[in-house]
Amino acid sequence: MTLLMLLCASAAMAQNGINSPYSQYGIGLSNMPYNMPSASALGGVTYTRSATNMVNPFNPASYATIGKETLVFDMGLSIDLTTLRNSDNSQFDADGNLGYLAVGFPITKWWKTALGVMPMSDVNYQSVSTRAINPGGEVKTKYEGTGGVSQFFWGHAFNIIGNGETDKPQLRAGFNIDYIFGSLTRAVTFDFTANDTTYMMDSRSQKDTYVKNLLLDLGLQYEHPVGEKYHIGLGLTVRPHRSMTVRDNALVYTFVTNAATEYMRDTIFPLDGGDSEFESSLEQPFTTGIGLSFQRDNKWLIAIDATFAPWSGLKYTENNSYSIFGASPMRYGNSQRWAMGLQLLGDKNAAAYLRRVTFSAGVHYESGRLQLQMTDGNEYKLDEWGVGAGVSLPMRKGRSVMNISAAYSSMGSIDLLRRDVFTIGISVGSCESWFVKRKFN
Repeated sequence: MTLLMLLCASAAMAQNGINSPYSQYGIGLSNMPYNMPSASALGGVTYTRSATNMVNPFNPASYATIGKETLVFDMGLSIDLTTLRNSDNSQFDADGNLGYLAVGFPITKWWKTALGVMPMSDVNYQSVSTRAINPGGEVKTKYEGTGGVSQFFWGHAFNIIGNGETDKPQLRAGFNIDYIFGSLTRAVTFDFTANDTTYMMDSRSQKDTYVKNLLLDLGLQYEHPVGEKYHIGLGLTVRPHRSMTVRDNALVYTFVTNAATEYMRDTIFPLDGGDSEFESSLEQPFTTGIGLSFQRDNKWLIAIDATFAPWSGLKYTENNSYSIFGASPMRYGNSQRWAMGLQLLGDKNAAAYLRRVTFSAGVHYESGRLQLQMTDGNEYKLDEWGVGAGVSLPMRKGRSVMNISAAYSSMGSIDLLRRDVFTIGISVGSCESWFVKRKFN
């Protein structure tokens, strides 16, 4: 049943209707870790986060806090309201997505495991540009792309020191084996209209990219009591560098249109006897995440995350002597992400329901999210900033929880293209008592 749910989730996550021109670069745009409402409400803070009723794949060491007789189902949904604007125009889109689906459970008292699926990146764009040509005509260029890459993770976590005692130091370690998979389709079509089109043929370039690779995540979490009421927490994650290959299938051809029917005329790529399939490169940078938190029991928590990488996301390089779409404007440079969150913690033992509710707020800033070298010679370094807030509503005597979040983020600039996104998220962490031997008198 769990496997069926995961497969359904991966199919649902591939359906995205937001027009996002920035997703045409690399393997698309990523919304991690903001696809988790509980993380989005804290501005993207994840490295020190752990709880008995949640699965946090962004630090696999967190699975160690799952109860010894507990099965956790964790699922998140989101609605994105996106506005694209430049100095001349604006466009609004809305779309809903299944953000992630995960399950966690104990293997032994000190060894816990979790598995799930979530989107890693998304490609969805469509745009048309028109420019004048001689003699007396114009060329319309249509850019379009669909698809995405998802991530299936299977993680294990271990209690190294301590086993959930709040008055003692805790050290947890874990790792994720990530299987990334998906397909991306991109196409560029040139439509010429002129008095003389003898040397100007309508043409189309299309490329399908298929991703099937493995990645590894490592994580540590350490908690230490400070006096009787306070705790300090440290989190560390590492994703090692990895060079991979992906499979491409491309076709470039000219065509003519007659009575609303398209006829292929000449094939430019592959040439006669050539192969339309080839391998390209995908490179995961060495990425480090560091988190620090300070908490007063049942009162408040403040946390900060920092992420460092040589570039943002996976680097895609087309390995083909014939460039399907020409030189890419994408440039890969240093990327840093900072996030800070504050929680007013609910008291799970309080009689009044409102006092058991947790309130969250946070901010984030990402430098070098996307870097482009445009044909006009201008270089653009597109940073992103955002804010978020949310509530965690206890269910079923506090063992399960519902998270509701609202977040806003902005990337880019008006002189090129600015993307503003308002996201509403909801997730449910269902914490059930399993693996218990019932006793009857």
